[in-house]
Amino acid sequence: MDTYLGSIKSFVAELAKSIEIVEAVQMDNVHLLITHKYFIYIYLPGSVRQENSEYLASIHIDIDQVSNDSSKIIKRIRGLHGLGERVYARQTVVARVDKRNALHFLEEHHLNMAFPGKYRYGLYLKGELVSVAVFSGGRHMRDLGDAYRSFELIRFCHKGDLLVVGGLSKLIKAFVKDFNPQDIMTYADLDWTQESSLAAIGFVAIDKTIPQQFYVVNGIRKSNLLETDQNYYTIENRGSLKLKLIL
Repeated sequence: MDTYLGSIKSFVAELAKSIEIVEAVQMDNVHLLITHKYFIYIYLPGSVRQENSEYLASIHIDIDQVSNDSSKIIKRIRGLHGLGERVYARQTVVARVDKRNALHFLEEHHLNMAFPGKYRYGLYLKGELVSVAVFSGGRHMRDLGDAYRSFELIRFCHKGDLLVVGGLSKLIKAFVKDFNPQDIMTYADLDWTQESSLAAIGFVAIDKTIPQQFYVVNGIRKSNLLETDQNYYTIENRGSLKLKLIL
């Protein structure tokens, strides 16, 4: 427990360097940080997800994420508070990205597991990769027409707390030009959002997935357990919002 509390203390101290924490509250196995824009819940083992705040947007973070990805989380929260560097998509160049570079970028900047997908596009600012979008292969939807193909946007992120305004739209336009999909679907993590910002570029929420369970084994998050895994605890997120962009 002392290790967990030490991780939270370090996380809060680093976050407070750039974001004012209005109030910090410790509940049973849950720590709540309140800023001017968000309720930030941090969950210790054995805790359950709290209800979203009625007054501010809510962020739900587990202690294994704080311990392993503190820097990524702080940069993302800074970005959500409008504190990151802002550039515009028109300043960037879009190009395909190879598997190795895409995976390296996602591992460095995305909170979830890196997936190579089938097609990868990036935005470059003065030669530097600053945004990556990863797409699946096409799935034929015969019930919607013989030529109807649906693709998934599997991963998308910017570099650190950088915000590329219009970046995802530019990446999607390049992908659509190359593959002419009839729709693109994706998922938004409900631990981080209650209403997806993707609605601004035409995505429509069509469903919600049930909460997903994970296992934390010796501090490492897994989707499945091995017979040899011991000393683990389970966590359950808030599920995901399923969205679709009809083209």
